[in-house]
Amino acid sequence: QVQLVESGGGSVQAGGSLRLSCAGSTYWRNCMAWFRQVPGKEREGVARIYTATGTTRTAAAVKGRFTISRDNAKNTVYLQMNSLKPEDTAMYYCASGGWCGSWSPTDFGYWGQGTQVTVSS
Repeated sequence: QVQLVESGGGSVQAGGSLRLSCAGSTYWRNCMAWFRQVPGKEREGVARIYTATGTTRTAAAVKGRFTISRDNAKNTVYLQMNSLKPEDTAMYYCASGGWCGSWSPTDFGYWGQGTQVTVSS
């Protein structure tokens, strides 16, 4: 069983930065990802990383502003968010799965509880 715990969310003004962390239990799957969701909308993929090689994918909406990274020794994945915009406001979730080839939430079997990010204009 993989347990994921996110931290680092908060409130920031537009243009600011935040770094989210996701700490996993002793074993985690091949792919770690960050998703976000706002009420009334579907959960959307933000960034994902293949933990074995560090290969990453970033969604078009955040490309150039968000960076995903991992520390395998600490079983921790990070999401560095720069140049934040009000439209980045959402609950951010960490997820873990065995395949790193899609943005579909159904490909990820383990989820954290989420951390809120609020960006004010």
